[in-house]
Amino acid sequence: MSVIINAVIVEDSRLARNELKELIKKYPQIVISGEAENVDEGYKLIQEHRPDLLFLDINMPEKDGFELLEMLEEVPITVFTTAFDEYAIKSFEYNALDYLLKPINEKRFALAIEKVEVKLAEKSEVASAPQEKLTGNSQIFIKDGEKCWLVKIGDISHFEIVGNYTRVFFKDEKPMLYKSLNQVEEKLPEQHFFRANRQQIINTNFIADVVPWFNGKLKLTMRNGAEVEVSRRQSYLFKDRMSL
Repeated sequence: MSVIINAVIVEDSRLARNELKELIKKYPQIVISGEAENVDEGYKLIQEHRPDLLFLDINMPEKDGFELLEMLEEVPITVFTTAFDEYAIKSFEYNALDYLLKPINEKRFALAIEKVEVKLAEKSEVASAPQEKLTGNSQIFIKDGEKCWLVKIGDISHFEIVGNYTRVFFKDEKPMLYKSLNQVEEKLPEQHFFRANRQQIINTNFIADVVPWFNGKLKLTMRNGAEVEVSRRQSYLFKDRMSL
């Protein structure tokens, strides 16, 4: 029996949404949790339903599909559906699984669904495997473009979301790590790292200064000069943790 795939459609054209739903009817394992005609509605749907799969148009009024992905902390498996081929390269920079040109060919759609099922199976295997935490002395390998680093976790000052990926700050370097911030957080040693806000995780050993900020927030200055605003909720947790 196939695993149920929870899907959301974000597409401004009603006709295109209906055509996509007709294609999906042949795949009973895909359940459409909702559909939206613009980015803001799509964002709300994704936050509410936490879908496994997102069918996403690129060209939409006011905000485009890329902007929606940048708004998300956790990005579902994404299949772009668009009438324009010039966005293909950019779509894969956003870690899209596939890119379907309208009108969508049935055989091409079938290949996309196969990719989705393989990707979900891989994610399930990773989720079921025991996850070991790193320590401050653990080293991680980072490759960004042609450059490579072997970095000790304790030498990293902070992590920051960039689209679907994470920028890593250490010494004078700031390469991209091709994992989400949530994936990174799961492996980090809690005694050294703290989630300051939705976008950033900091190494508390690198904090140089802490000052009260607006609306009950805190502002941290790191030893490398970076400034990090701690959200109001996380500020309470930070004070408790650091005994402030």
